[in-house]
Amino acid sequence: MNPEIAFEDVAYIRNLVRVRSAMVLEPEKTYLLKSRLEPFAKQEGFGSMADLVSQLRQTSYGPLHKRVVEAMTINETSFFRDLVPFQALKDRLLPEVIQANWDIKRLHIWCGASSSGQEPYSILLTILHHFPELTSWHIRLIATDLSQEMIKRGQEGRYGPFEVNRGLSPPMLNTYFSRQGMEWQIRDDVRNMIEFREMNLAGSWLVLPTMDLVFIRNVMMYFDMETRKDILRRIRGILAPHGYLILGATETTLAVDDHFERVPVNGTSVYRVRKD
Repeated sequence: MNPEIAFEDVAYIRNLVRVRSAMVLEPEKTYLLKSRLEPFAKQEGFGSMADLVSQLRQTSYGPLHKRVVEAMTINETSFFRDLVPFQALKDRLLPEVIQANWDIKRLHIWCGASSSGQEPYSILLTILHHFPELTSWHIRLIATDLSQEMIKRGQEGRYGPFEVNRGLSPPMLNTYFSRQGMEWQIRDDVRNMIEFREMNLAGSWLVLPTMDLVFIRNVMMYFDMETRKDILRRIRGILAPHGYLILGATETTLAVDDHFERVPVNGTSVYRVRKD
């Protein structure tokens, strides 16, 4: 363990993150705490992580505590991450939803762990690129994340060369982005199609409409069992009868919520509420 931060301080941060985000930092993840909080402490003007934790301990929960929690959340993402779920979206999920909603011509999608925006934009680009018949539909795509900083990045839709080269095809990059110096920014009309909102999955939820598709990928694995159960229960309350839940490759509803059934699609699994 880094000598600059005591065991008691590590325990304090782990408890703060668990209480405020329900994210469980296992003891073996102390390296993650160090790698995230060392630069954060310097950025905030503290001499060390120990000084940062000392300040946190002396005051009640406030903006500094919130920024620490946000700094510890996992924000690894990329365009079309893992690819297979997006192939399933194109080949089966969207065609089924289109058929179910053909009369009302409406599509509601929620991306519940949007990070810096690449995932909701990947969903939207799949729609725009492969389903031109939906241009006349009412499409509502809501993207939420715990972090205000990540929400701001998603709203800006501006990404560096490394980010756009991870998963984006040249046709999509050239069609939907414009060059801004050394960065690329998603076109204004595309950015305006996504509502980026701050929301803690383990806290109070926004009022969400009935959803046709819910993407909550690569975040459930960081929660304890009770939090997972609660999130899945609440998803059941907003998912349309024909709707699908898309989780990360290592995540499942099995042994967590028996009201969902697993549906194999294109070498991956998605989930829907049982009809029996």
